[in-house]
Amino acid sequence: MNWDQVKGNWKQFTGKVQQQWGKLTDDDLQQVEGDQQRLSGKIQERYGVGKEEADRQIDKWMKGN
Repeated sequence: MNWDQVKGNWKQFTGKVQQQWGKLTDDDLQQVEGDQQRLSGKIQERYGVGKEEADRQIDKWMKGN
């Protein structure tokens, strides 16, 4: 799976994203709108991690889906 697939089907992926990062709210996911950098920013904000860690988590999640 690549990020273009996620972005194109964002509404279908929001449930999976929320399973992985439960602290993200529905409003957060609406604001992300399938944008990888916005998702990274929201993970940083909600979980108190740095950009590299948030990006690592996203990459790991992408490989698992």
